[in-house]
Amino acid sequence: MTRTEVLRIQKYLNSKFDNTKFTLKNSPASDDSMEVYIGDEFIGVIYRDEDEGEVSYAFNMAILEIDLPNAADASLI
Repeated sequence: MTRTEVLRIQKYLNSKFDNTKFTLKNSPASDDSMEVYIGDEFIGVIYRDEDEGEVSYAFNMAILEIDLPNAADASLI
């Protein structure tokens, strides 16, 4: 991805989620993806896709069950 694409996506995420801590870093896996961080915490990957001249970006975020609040927590109800 180009530097301009990265900055545009980063600005979009910060605006959409009302947060100024989103950053994108080069993915060691490929040139068509970027790692997404909130502060120092890795939260997912953005993939770039181009099909018939149209560009889109897919954000993939895995949520580990161990990171979720306890199911018995009464505040979930």
